[in-house]
Amino acid sequence: MTDYILKNKELSLSVNSFGAELTRISDIKTDTDYLWHGDPAYWKRHSPVLFPIVGSLKNNSYHYNGIEYSLSQHGFARDMDFTLMNRSDSEIWFRLKSSDETKKVYPFDFTLEIGYRLIERQITVLWNVINNGTSEMFFSIGAHPAFLCPLKDTENQSDYYISLDNKENLHYLLINNKGMVVKKPFKEQAILETENGFLKINPHLFDQDALIIENNQCQTVSLADSKKNPYVTVHFDAPLFGLWSPAGKNAPFICIEPWYGRCDSSDFDGSLEDREWGNHLETGKEFKASYTIDIN
Repeated sequence: MTDYILKNKELSLSVNSFGAELTRISDIKTDTDYLWHGDPAYWKRHSPVLFPIVGSLKNNSYHYNGIEYSLSQHGFARDMDFTLMNRSDSEIWFRLKSSDETKKVYPFDFTLEIGYRLIERQITVLWNVINNGTSEMFFSIGAHPAFLCPLKDTENQSDYYISLDNKENLHYLLINNKGMVVKKPFKEQAILETENGFLKINPHLFDQDALIIENNQCQTVSLADSKKNPYVTVHFDAPLFGLWSPAGKNAPFICIEPWYGRCDSSDFDGSLEDREWGNHLETGKEFKASYTIDIN
């Protein structure tokens, strides 16, 4: 478990080899932190990478080729040591390979590479998933960065906003008390009412856990201060994303989570290859995805 630093004239990043997790984003000139510092009283993590599943499996298990496997929420990558691949002044890469340990819960030969690139005030997070096996591979991958909100201890989160590039109201799904999404047709989903793309944050926004927004409704999400000035912006191409903060804790952070996959639905009764929003990767092929964080 080793911390690595990427730094330029604008920002300093810390990345830990444990989970290849981004653990700090700090402004060099103002010493302002933007990423949640991981106080376990609220949530012990900072920005874990979710692999090979996003969210929870129904009954914490799945079937593949007639065999049942157990896998806990968000998978195992966030709790494993990665190997440093290479680093430069502006970029760093880590690698995790399948092992006898991972095959007990996920029977595929894979390589997961995670990179961070720092250019001026933009951080690009890069994922490469490689199928090293002899059969088709099924997986999900997602981000879970937690950003401070509010930025200052003297401010209130309820004075802040979430800003979205879609100026229309959004449709979203919720999770039940077993961690399963409750599916509804698009037109029957709950509505996230915004005003010209701005959503005022209120203390009850996450009372029912994460908000799941599917079907490419947004590709840019920001946190904005009381004057609607964005201070952190996440850009992504993922087909769905989550917004989350721990229910009932009044936690001083909000997660903006681009996902290629999600938890099972409450009525799901299929095997691994049938999971909604999952990804299929042929043998020898590579899946590449990325998202960016702009510090405004």
